[in-house]
Amino acid sequence: MALDACTECGQCLAVCPAVAASGDADLSAQVRMGNLKKLLRDRNFFWRALCDVIGREPAATPERLKEYGTSVFRCSLCGDCEEICPAGLPLKDLWLSLREELSRTGDAPEKIRMIRTNLEASHNVFDEDNDERGDWVDDMRKPPKGGGQKDKAEVVYFTGCVGAYFPLAQKIPMAFVEILEAAGVDFTIMAGDEWCCGFPLVGSGQSADLPAIVQHNVEAVKARGARKVVFTCPSCYQIWRESYPPEFELAHACEMVIQLVLEDRLPLGELPMTVTYHDPCDLGRGGRVFDEPREVMARIPGLKLVEMEHNRRHCLCCGGGGNLEMIDPDLAAAMSKRKVEEALRTGAQAIVTNCQQCVRTMTTYAKRNKVNIEVLDMTQLVARSLEAHAREAKRKAAEAQTGATLAQV
Repeated sequence: MALDACTECGQCLAVCPAVAASGDADLSAQVRMGNLKKLLRDRNFFWRALCDVIGREPAATPERLKEYGTSVFRCSLCGDCEEICPAGLPLKDLWLSLREELSRTGDAPEKIRMIRTNLEASHNVFDEDNDERGDWVDDMRKPPKGGGQKDKAEVVYFTGCVGAYFPLAQKIPMAFVEILEAAGVDFTIMAGDEWCCGFPLVGSGQSADLPAIVQHNVEAVKARGARKVVFTCPSCYQIWRESYPPEFELAHACEMVIQLVLEDRLPLGELPMTVTYHDPCDLGRGGRVFDEPREVMARIPGLKLVEMEHNRRHCLCCGGGGNLEMIDPDLAAAMSKRKVEEALRTGAQAIVTNCQQCVRTMTTYAKRNKVNIEVLDMTQLVARSLEAHAREAKRKAAEAQTGATLAQV
């Protein structure tokens, strides 16, 4: 029904970041759906018989199916095509279903099978020792007691694979734990008991193994008596909202931070800098979380926010989603280039976001190309603000002590 409802207006083509970065219109939703119609038509018995009679080669040859399968996976699943579609077609769900079918028939890129293999063997996308999932805590300046692990806690911080294992992204869970500690939140991480949330399986069309992952993670949270699960990864947050049973209160870190700020549990200090904000696809378009990050930034003294041309619902994708880097790293890098260049045009000193994948992707591009802009997760920004407040409080205390000493003299 969605295929037949497409009016071929071309608006999805105009906003697709993969098309803009590659110049290949075949990656657009419009062309992809047109090609899908042809493939589905060729599965029809009567059409195949007619092709045999008139001597026409059907579109659904094994070679063309493989080519189409690769095209479907050259997409970051950013969802802006669905956001702009005037017919309101559920395009992102269609792409996910299409990936499931291509994986089932063996027409998906072979590389995606590594995701399932890694999760089966190690319970994380990097095939690392899952018992080392909480080792990042040891690298903190002031690690929490017990390595951040408790038998019982009100809140479970679900770290996610990228934040747990990728060195550049590990700064994000470190900063968030500093925030939780400063606010006196009763929290725990699950370390090796945490498995990958399962989002990479869904994004690669291999969701058959998802129920076992869901069951394990839910039971691990229950065992700690937690009522709330909080995430710094938007993808983890999204899969828990959409595919996990509604047994816990769920929140992204930025939603929790603004709550703690409003409760006066986080003393924010001055940060005299200009920043621009990047709305992560899974948190913004996926979770409709647009205002909370901006509310946090508005409460940091001295901080100035300048918006990019594309923001909120139509923020440009950084190229880090949908397993795109695995299938076409050059396209992912081209999308990241476009994103960073847009941020540079604002004159901001830093790009702030709420996704470890976005931080990793944009930072990698900026460093490789010697682009002078910093990329920060909001947890890092808030942690800096807390440090600034602590320094100022220490300075005032020292001045007061000096004044008291002089008065005595």
